[in-house]
Amino acid sequence: MNILLVNHYAGTPDLGMEFRPYYFAHEWQKMGHQVRIVGATYSHLRKVQPKSKGAEIIDGIYYYWIKTITYKSNGVKRVWSMFQFVFTLMCHYKQICLEFVPDVVIASSTYPLDNYPVRKIAKHYHAKYIYEVHDLWPLSPMELGGMSKFHPFIMMMQIAENYAYKHVDAVVSILPKTEIYMRSKGLAAGKFYCIPNGIVKEDWDKPMKLADEYSELLTHLHAEHKTIVGFTGSHGIANSLQSIIEAVGKLESNNIVLVLVGTGQKKESLKRYVVEHGIKNVFFMPPVHKRMIPSLLAEMDILYIGWAKNPLYQYGISPNKIFDYAMAAKPIIHAVEAANDLVKDAHCGLSVEPDNINEISEAILILSRMTPSEREQLGLKGKEYVLQNHTYNILANQFIKIIELIK
Repeated sequence: MNILLVNHYAGTPDLGMEFRPYYFAHEWQKMGHQVRIVGATYSHLRKVQPKSKGAEIIDGIYYYWIKTITYKSNGVKRVWSMFQFVFTLMCHYKQICLEFVPDVVIASSTYPLDNYPVRKIAKHYHAKYIYEVHDLWPLSPMELGGMSKFHPFIMMMQIAENYAYKHVDAVVSILPKTEIYMRSKGLAAGKFYCIPNGIVKEDWDKPMKLADEYSELLTHLHAEHKTIVGFTGSHGIANSLQSIIEAVGKLESNNIVLVLVGTGQKKESLKRYVVEHGIKNVFFMPPVHKRMIPSLLAEMDILYIGWAKNPLYQYGISPNKIFDYAMAAKPIIHAVEAANDLVKDAHCGLSVEPDNINEISEAILILSRMTPSEREQLGLKGKEYVLQNHTYNILANQFIKIIELIK
């Protein structure tokens, strides 16, 4: 089977997010399928950008990079880059598909505009057409960014989303509870499937050695017998990191510290908050290479993931970091109100109310007072759950079965 996957933000472990297209392609090719990934030359999610437009083979996977402008995380230039990407794909797909006739075409960018060229490509090659939904656009920028449903950008995205649901052969959603919403926007019965995010087991078998700047800090904290609460990932509005900072700040006398690894739009303001409030037991570190995550998490005692309260999460969540946390076999504190909760399902930690400083502090104290062996047993439940349900070889097989079901 020839699979064409279109994702504006497609990445690799070396380039940075998004990783899902890379991992699916890797697994599909091991199964004997041929894959081409179409991405843009610039994405705000990546650490490193492709060197040039056009075809490139990365780790045996065929990428085609469409030239787009650079931009900051939000603004007019980002919107213009979407138009560039979609228009170029619409006009030049035959060049991209040279000597490659797709059997299935997948629209996988966060925003829904790429459904227009993807449907055109699918019709031209008589291929199956799948829309892979990462986030509900335009609902996400409305709920998280406060944009009006009458904003021209939002209205344009809504038309594109409705178009996709009307014409698609199948929807594969990362979020588990979105079918009712999609049906309300025109998706026919029987076309909804859920395939969440996951992990690649091999990345955990041979992890990259932890860089010196991280190992030096963590070794020092261990030498002082600190209980280390860790967080990795984006320092954004949705991650609600001020809550965990305040919670840990209250626990300095309990020999508890917080290590935040990553970057994002809120990082500098969070660092200022720590300084202004004299919090001494919170440490900020830059993001690590994807393959270094196992080595980093191995040095933590407790791992934290939090969310701001938002109606959007009634449709479910599937954050990459929670699968990494579980694979690290560490107990997890999950501050969440959502339709699904891996920590509860796997019994691998404590779930608390978002932004509830007292509940977060109490959860930290409960886990910190456990013996290392007790924390390990709790964490191992999460690892076992992920290995049984969320490895990319399992998820890739599920995706292929969905494609085969399409008439």
